[in-house]
Amino acid sequence: MRLWLGIAAVNGALAVAAGAFGAHGLKAMLSPDMLAVFEAGARYHMVHALAMAIAALAGARWTPGLFLGGIVLFCGSLYLLALSGVTWLGAVTPAGGVLLIAGWICLALSSFRKAS
Repeated sequence: MRLWLGIAAVNGALAVAAGAFGAHGLKAMLSPDMLAVFEAGARYHMVHALAMAIAALAGARWTPGLFLGGIVLFCGSLYLLALSGVTWLGAVTPAGGVLLIAGWICLALSSFRKAS
């Protein structure tokens, strides 16, 4: 699980970098709507990097991978949509959302099993 903790930390750093890039580097380049999309990606990226770390520390076996897949699909599609304007990327976002939700459910189930 230490590997997952390291992957979570790298994702936390990437989320901070994405947030700073959005706030400082993209403000003049993107429309307010696309900037909001990018910022949503950065926000969800950070929240789920932290969730991945918690899951790794909790020893939840499949959960960190679900969060990573969700980050890649959900946040990645939002980043790419905002930067490229390619609208079909929005179709990928819900699949990432499903993985993020599945990660939270798996974390809950893992926690309930360990509490028994």
